[in-house]
Amino acid sequence: MRIVAGTHRGRILKTPAGSDIRPTSDKVRQALFNTLNSRGAVVDAVVLDAFCGTGALGLEAISQGAKSAIFTDTSTASLELARSNAALLREEGNCSFLLKDATNPGQRPAMIPQATLLFLDPPYRKNLVPLSLKALQENNWLAPDCIVIAEAEKNDDLSLLPGTILTEKSYGETKVVILAV
Repeated sequence: MRIVAGTHRGRILKTPAGSDIRPTSDKVRQALFNTLNSRGAVVDAVVLDAFCGTGALGLEAISQGAKSAIFTDTSTASLELARSNAALLREEGNCSFLLKDATNPGQRPAMIPQATLLFLDPPYRKNLVPLSLKALQENNWLAPDCIVIAEAEKNDDLSLLPGTILTEKSYGETKVVILAV
Protein backbone atom coordinates (compact mmCIF):
# COMPACT_ATOMS: atom_id res chain seq x y z
CA MET A 1 0.00 0.00 0.00
CA ARG A 2 1.33 3.41 -0.94
CA ILE A 3 0.43 7.10 -0.95
CA VAL A 4 -1.00 7.73 -4.43
CA ALA A 5 -0.45 11.50 -4.86
CA GLY A 6 0.88 14.71 -3.35
CA THR A 7 4.04 15.44 -1.42
CA HIS A 8 4.44 11.83 -0.27
CA ARG A 9 3.47 10.21 -3.57
CA GLY A 10 4.84 6.68 -3.91
CA ARG A 11 5.79 6.31 -0.25
CA ILE A 12 5.02 2.84 1.09
CA LEU A 13 2.88 2.53 4.23
CA LYS A 14 3.03 -0.30 6.73
CA THR A 15 0.16 -2.73 6.51
CA PRO A 16 -1.19 -5.05 9.19
CA ALA A 17 -0.60 -8.75 9.43
CA GLY A 18 -3.80 -10.77 9.21
CA SER A 19 -7.24 -9.66 8.09
CA ASP A 20 -8.49 -7.57 11.02
CA ILE A 21 -7.93 -4.34 9.05
CA ARG A 22 -9.26 -3.88 5.51
CA PRO A 23 -7.31 -0.95 4.02
CA THR A 24 -8.83 1.02 1.16
CA SER A 25 -7.04 -0.05 -2.02
CA ASP A 26 -4.71 2.35 -3.83
CA LYS A 27 -7.05 2.34 -6.84
CA VAL A 28 -10.12 3.30 -4.79
CA ARG A 29 -8.16 5.95 -2.84
CA GLN A 30 -6.91 7.50 -6.07
CA ALA A 31 -10.43 7.67 -7.56
CA LEU A 32 -11.82 9.00 -4.30
CA PHE A 33 -9.22 11.75 -3.98
CA ASN A 34 -9.64 12.74 -7.63
CA THR A 35 -13.32 13.36 -6.85
CA LEU A 36 -12.57 15.21 -3.60
CA ASN A 37 -9.89 17.39 -5.20
CA SER A 38 -12.24 18.31 -8.06
CA ARG A 39 -14.57 19.70 -5.36
CA GLY A 40 -11.76 21.55 -3.55
CA ALA A 41 -12.41 19.48 -0.42
CA VAL A 42 -8.86 18.41 0.49
CA VAL A 43 -6.52 21.43 0.54
CA ASP A 44 -6.48 23.00 4.04
CA ALA A 45 -9.02 20.46 5.33
CA VAL A 46 -9.16 19.24 8.91
CA VAL A 47 -9.58 15.49 8.45
CA LEU A 48 -11.18 13.01 10.82
CA ASP A 49 -10.21 9.45 9.87
CA ALA A 50 -12.61 7.41 12.00
CA PHE A 51 -11.96 3.65 12.08
CA CYS A 52 -8.48 4.68 10.90
CA GLY A 53 -6.87 1.25 10.57
CA THR A 54 -3.55 1.99 8.84
CA GLY A 55 -4.25 5.73 8.64
CA ALA A 56 -3.97 5.62 4.84
CA LEU A 57 -6.99 7.87 4.17
CA GLY A 58 -5.96 10.62 6.57
CA LEU A 59 -2.31 10.44 5.52
CA GLU A 60 -3.31 10.56 1.85
CA ALA A 61 -5.28 13.72 2.63
CA ILE A 62 -2.24 15.29 4.35
CA SER A 63 -0.06 14.36 1.38
CA GLN A 64 -2.55 16.12 -0.88
CA GLY A 65 -2.73 19.34 1.14
CA ALA A 66 -4.94 18.82 4.19
CA LYS A 67 -3.95 20.95 7.17
CA SER A 68 -4.22 18.21 9.80
CA ALA A 69 -5.69 14.80 10.54
CA ILE A 70 -7.32 13.27 13.59
CA PHE A 71 -7.16 9.47 13.69
CA THR A 72 -9.61 7.52 15.84
CA ASP A 73 -10.07 3.82 16.39
CA THR A 74 -11.10 1.44 19.17
CA SER A 75 -8.01 -0.66 18.53
CA THR A 76 -4.71 0.40 20.08
CA ALA A 77 -2.94 -1.73 17.45
CA SER A 78 -4.63 0.27 14.66
CA LEU A 79 -3.77 3.58 16.30
CA GLU A 80 -0.14 2.51 16.69
CA LEU A 81 -0.04 1.45 13.05
CA ALA A 82 -1.47 4.82 11.96
CA ARG A 83 1.00 6.62 14.25
CA SER A 84 3.87 4.57 12.81
CA ASN A 85 2.81 5.43 9.26
CA ALA A 86 2.57 9.13 10.15
CA ALA A 87 6.12 8.89 11.56
CA LEU A 88 7.33 7.24 8.33
CA LEU A 89 6.09 10.33 6.48
CA ARG A 90 7.35 12.70 9.21
CA GLU A 91 3.84 14.07 9.63
CA GLU A 92 3.33 13.39 13.36
CA GLY A 93 3.11 17.13 14.06
CA ASN A 94 0.03 17.40 11.84
CA CYS A 95 -1.72 14.40 13.41
CA SER A 96 -3.68 13.54 16.55
CA PHE A 97 -4.39 9.95 17.62
CA LEU A 98 -7.37 9.21 19.86
CA LEU A 99 -8.61 5.90 21.24
CA LYS A 100 -12.29 6.54 20.52
CA ASP A 101 -15.34 4.64 19.35
CA ALA A 102 -16.89 6.65 16.50
CA THR A 103 -20.33 5.29 17.44
CA ASN A 104 -19.94 6.79 20.94
CA PRO A 105 -17.14 9.39 20.78
CA GLY A 106 -18.28 11.70 23.58
CA GLN A 107 -18.07 15.46 23.20
CA ARG A 108 -15.25 16.73 21.00
CA PRO A 109 -12.36 17.98 23.19
CA ALA A 110 -11.85 21.75 22.88
CA MET A 111 -8.26 21.32 21.67
CA ILE A 112 -9.42 19.16 18.71
CA PRO A 113 -10.78 21.20 15.78
CA GLN A 114 -14.01 20.27 14.05
CA ALA A 115 -13.51 18.14 10.95
CA THR A 116 -14.24 19.56 7.52
CA LEU A 117 -13.58 16.17 5.89
CA LEU A 118 -14.67 12.89 7.51
CA PHE A 119 -13.65 9.40 6.40
CA LEU A 120 -15.90 6.60 7.67
CA ASP A 121 -14.58 3.19 6.69
CA PRO A 122 -15.88 0.88 9.44
CA PRO A 123 -15.94 -2.91 9.50
CA TYR A 124 -18.57 -4.23 7.12
CA ARG A 125 -21.87 -5.84 8.09
CA LYS A 126 -22.34 -3.92 11.34
CA ASN A 127 -24.38 -0.88 10.19
CA LEU A 128 -21.74 1.44 11.70
CA VAL A 129 -21.83 4.21 9.09
CA PRO A 130 -25.20 5.73 10.14
CA LEU A 131 -24.53 5.19 13.85
CA SER A 132 -21.10 6.84 13.65
CA LEU A 133 -22.24 9.77 11.54
CA LYS A 134 -25.10 10.53 13.92
CA ALA A 135 -22.88 10.28 17.02
CA LEU A 136 -20.13 12.47 15.53
CA GLN A 137 -22.66 15.12 14.51
CA GLU A 138 -24.42 15.13 17.89
CA ASN A 139 -21.11 15.45 19.75
CA ASN A 140 -19.82 18.44 17.76
CA TRP A 141 -17.00 16.65 15.90
CA LEU A 142 -18.06 17.92 12.46
CA ALA A 143 -17.87 21.45 11.08
CA PRO A 144 -20.88 22.87 9.25
CA ASP A 145 -20.85 21.68 5.60
CA CYS A 146 -18.46 18.82 6.44
CA ILE A 147 -17.82 16.48 3.51
CA VAL A 148 -18.30 12.84 4.52
CA ILE A 149 -16.83 9.90 2.67
CA ALA A 150 -18.50 6.65 3.72
CA GLU A 151 -17.31 3.23 2.57
CA ALA A 152 -19.54 0.20 2.81
CA GLU A 153 -20.31 -3.05 1.07
CA LYS A 154 -21.69 -2.63 -2.44
CA ASN A 155 -25.21 -3.78 -1.44
CA ASP A 156 -25.53 -1.60 1.69
CA ASP A 157 -28.25 1.07 1.47
CA LEU A 158 -26.76 4.41 2.51
CA SER A 159 -29.52 6.52 0.92
CA LEU A 160 -31.02 7.43 4.31
CA LEU A 161 -27.85 9.09 5.63
CA PRO A 162 -28.43 12.70 6.71
CA GLY A 163 -27.21 15.38 4.33
CA THR A 164 -26.98 15.60 0.57
CA ILE A 165 -25.44 12.76 -1.40
CA LEU A 166 -22.95 14.30 -3.83
CA THR A 167 -21.83 11.10 -5.49
CA GLU A 168 -22.06 7.33 -5.07
CA LYS A 169 -19.81 4.83 -6.85
CA SER A 170 -19.02 1.16 -6.57
CA TYR A 171 -15.55 -0.35 -6.92
CA GLY A 172 -15.81 -4.13 -6.93
CA GLU A 173 -17.43 -5.07 -3.62
CA THR A 174 -16.95 -1.57 -2.13
CA LYS A 175 -19.44 1.29 -2.32
CA VAL A 176 -18.22 4.85 -1.69
CA VAL A 177 -20.73 7.59 -0.90
CA ILE A 178 -19.68 11.24 -0.66
CA LEU A 179 -22.13 13.55 1.05
CA ALA A 180 -22.32 17.01 2.57
CA VAL A 181 -23.80 17.22 6.06
